[in-house]
Amino acid sequence: MAEQQLNIYATYAYTDAFWALSDDERRTFRAKFVAEAQSLATGTHLYSVFPCRSDTDFMLWSALVAETPESASTALLNYNHMADGWRRYIRPVQTLWGFTRPSMYSRGKSEQDIDALDNARERFFIVYPFTKTKEWYLKTPDVRQGMMNEHIKIGKQYFDVKQLLLYSFGLQDQEFVVSYEVDNPIRFSELVNALRCVEGRIYTKTDTPLITGVYVKPEEFIR
Repeated sequence: MAEQQLNIYATYAYTDAFWALSDDERRTFRAKFVAEAQSLATGTHLYSVFPCRSDTDFMLWSALVAETPESASTALLNYNHMADGWRRYIRPVQTLWGFTRPSMYSRGKSEQDIDALDNARERFFIVYPFTKTKEWYLKTPDVRQGMMNEHIKIGKQYFDVKQLLLYSFGLQDQEFVVSYEVDNPIRFSELVNALRCVEGRIYTKTDTPLITGVYVKPEEFIR
């Protein structure tokens, strides 16, 4: 994984104008959307969200290397410009974004780390914004590390659940954007249940709304 990436998770809902199109016209728009979305980022992945959420039809995950302020601003402006041509037929519901960086609680790369630029994807993808309480940051580094060690130990028991952490301090309402990939959603639910019992849980301020998507290949999305 590149040392620093910009990742954008954008959810969309189809408009009435889209549903007024013929089947062929809808396929034409989706094909145009896929081609344009792929031109915006090195990693482009699509997920069907409805019926996992009632307010969203699908999610676009865009990932690219952004090691300078210029590359990040260019990517965001290009996305904005391209999305102008989509708004008649799809409307944005929620956008979560942030940057990767090395973790202060674990060292080195893990086999559970998600490679956003790889085209090989697991079947399910779960994303949510996450914020810690102010009390968490007033703890000493050693105390926080101890609680995170417990969290990491449990996570490693679910070796088939991969993860990607984005930092968005001061960029959006949340501090982090947490995302997970897994083939079996029951395994992820079991992991979350287990993590509810760790001491660090009391320092979670917010960790919703959850977005669960099922991976679809571009040709599946267009059909």
